[in-house]
Amino acid sequence: MAENDFKIIIKAKELAVHSFKLTSNINRYPKKYRHSLVDKIQIKSLDIYDTLLEANSVNNATRRAQRCETITRAITYCNQMLFYIELSMNLQLLSNGSAEYWSKLVSDVKHMAIAWRTKENK
Repeated sequence: MAENDFKIIIKAKELAVHSFKLTSNINRYPKKYRHSLVDKIQIKSLDIYDTLLEANSVNNATRRAQRCETITRAITYCNQMLFYIELSMNLQLLSNGSAEYWSKLVSDVKHMAIAWRTKENK
């Protein structure tokens, strides 16, 4: 990781890595969930990272509205990811502790994105 990486980008990378490690465990996510829930989780974790990276590359001075819209999309993806984690817990694929930790990773990214968008709107 480069030292100058934006902190939210680093957190989004950590979220993606954690999501892939957790969902790649066949004992935790049996085969019957591979093409439904697991694919959605893995893709959504990458979408969060990709969208935040895209927002960071938008020229702030000339396209502030586009940047804010992109950040909002990342926040929506975080909310979807939180639902997938909750669903996993309800299906008894995750323990409470595992779901809490994973949800905190997502929530940290989400709150950082909200703060970023708030700053951009000022």
